[in-house]
Amino acid sequence: MPSPTDQSSDPFLWLEEVESQRALDWVRAETNATRAALFDAAFEADKARVQRILEAETNIPYVAGRGGLLYNLWTDGQHKRGLWRRTTLESFKTDAPDWDVVLDIDALGKAEGKDWVWRGATVLPPENRHAMISLSPGGSDAVVVREFDMESRRFVGDGFSLPEAKSSASWIDSNTLLVCSAIGEHMATTSGYARTVRKWKRGTPFEAAAVVYEVGETDMVASATVDHGYAPPRVGFVRYANFFSFEVSQDHPVRGRVAIETPHDAWTDTQHGWLTVRLRSDWTVGGRTYPTDALLAIDLERFLDGARDFTVLFEPNARRILRGFSWSNGHLALDILDNVQCRPVIATPPADGSRTWAMAPVAGLSAAATLGLYPRDGHDSDEFFVTASDPLTPPSLYRLVPGQAVEVLKRQPAEFDASDLAVTQHEAISTDGERIPYFMVARKGLVLDGNNATVLTGYGGFEIAMLPAYLSVTGAAWLEKGGVYVTACIRGGGEFGARWHKAGIREKKALAHDDFAAVAKDLIARKVTRPARLAASGGSNGGLLVGNMLTRYPELFGAIQCSVPLLDMQRYSKLLAGASWMAEYGDPDKAEDWQFMQQFSAYQNVVPGKSYPPILFVTSAKDDRVHPGHARKMAAKMQALGYKPMFFEPEAGGHGFADKAQEAEMRALFYAFLRHTIGEAGV
Repeated sequence: MPSPTDQSSDPFLWLEEVESQRALDWVRAETNATRAALFDAAFEADKARVQRILEAETNIPYVAGRGGLLYNLWTDGQHKRGLWRRTTLESFKTDAPDWDVVLDIDALGKAEGKDWVWRGATVLPPENRHAMISLSPGGSDAVVVREFDMESRRFVGDGFSLPEAKSSASWIDSNTLLVCSAIGEHMATTSGYARTVRKWKRGTPFEAAAVVYEVGETDMVASATVDHGYAPPRVGFVRYANFFSFEVSQDHPVRGRVAIETPHDAWTDTQHGWLTVRLRSDWTVGGRTYPTDALLAIDLERFLDGARDFTVLFEPNARRILRGFSWSNGHLALDILDNVQCRPVIATPPADGSRTWAMAPVAGLSAAATLGLYPRDGHDSDEFFVTASDPLTPPSLYRLVPGQAVEVLKRQPAEFDASDLAVTQHEAISTDGERIPYFMVARKGLVLDGNNATVLTGYGGFEIAMLPAYLSVTGAAWLEKGGVYVTACIRGGGEFGARWHKAGIREKKALAHDDFAAVAKDLIARKVTRPARLAASGGSNGGLLVGNMLTRYPELFGAIQCSVPLLDMQRYSKLLAGASWMAEYGDPDKAEDWQFMQQFSAYQNVVPGKSYPPILFVTSAKDDRVHPGHARKMAAKMQALGYKPMFFEPEAGGHGFADKAQEAEMRALFYAFLRHTIGEAGV
């Protein structure tokens, strides 16, 4: 095994040279070979059906509130990049809302000769006339940010405008922006994100904007928020040392800039006059110890005066944790997971100066559904929107007014026949005895003969929970045909909070991969399937996961689908945003970290003479988050060792899909790969 700094033994580094003709020629050749092998009649049929599902007019138009109106980005077959549009709540409740189109992204791209992908808008309240719109060329994380007049529906010719970069902008007032951007010399961290926050006045060059906040070059990013719930608006700053270490400060109108002295690994929020803190480790303060994953609240001004008598809004147990929280104008929604089941609660702060909050579970929703709560408008409304679905039940969108029954706004029709299907929850035992939950979707009365074609997916990183939601595409292309679909809730994820996450990072990352293998072994032991009929599928951090199934557990799988993956853990921190993930994986330039990292660096661990299952690598030339060189080099190395991996790299898409048509092609590609490896779903 080479040392952390020795790259001379790697003959495939040229595949990291995104613009080199040699690399582009290799990518095109391998992509075309995979296209020729898999794009058959069944692929075309799947692609057509998946695209109809993704672009159906009956899909729910999810909305967010601004100034009393509801905004939506709508995509379909005629508007592949989308219409940014708005309507009233009363119109939205009807079967045919009266949509007012604010911006046609497809028409804009055609007029400007750009492959624009929508990345959101920041609008200045309360007038909601001034907007900063973010557009990505081809789907990358880097964006162009341009001022847009919501009344004339035109970009402001001499207005604020930022060239392509990893940037964001927030309004202070109609003539002032706070900008977090990597534009300029020494303005990017080693992760490629903004190192400073700059205050930009209208009519002045961006280069002259004053730096008002700055972090170190090796920090992850500098971030800023403007809270218009205060008068005057209150500016907050966050130094992200890494994904899980934060320092929060605020420009107070009386006190000046003040540090919010909470633990650096805690999620800290200062909205609506309250300080709310979700702990990621135990915290002893004010003579009391609060446990990991607790949610604490205190009046912000009292906290700044030195008070530490927090109210505990949520206290966890081993299988019941808080996934997150969000404010409406007067209420706090708690996103609670109880044994990976959603149990949200609405918390209302006291109005009488006491410390007693009112707590009300959200009623009227399916106990089996995966739920998501988000505020209609964080400053103009007390209300929330609630999304609900499970693998076999199409999504619904509800309106939640605290203290009232939920109101159904939209229901999506079924995309596949689920009448003979069932969702069951199981547990596998990992190598150290930990119970690993997983969800299985299969036919009722499934015959346990080891012959069921099964897809196993997982993630296991960054405290992200894998929750079962509606499987519209998988249902139509796989489940309806007799296939089995399994989601593993492995360590490193957020299914059981910070404890679960920390149990699957750095020196324990390989253990998270063992969890996934344990689920595969359990499926085989239960005779749901057998290795020749079992496929592993994962993307991004999940791509690293399934890459390790190839190198560490090849005997368990008949196929592996690996999307936008990390694979070369010896160089990941030097590629694009890789340096920002060292708290999750470790620093390969430190010998003590590389000692454990080499266990799960799939690229280094591919060796000749193994019985590896067939593998399909998918990446994107526009992925500026996880470098496409990971997948390219892995495929090339396997070829050089005598294996026959498949490889596919579209030009657009970024770390996801550029539009629904591309998503349909990628999904159909996956099912074509399954047919050619583990076989037809129902055979």
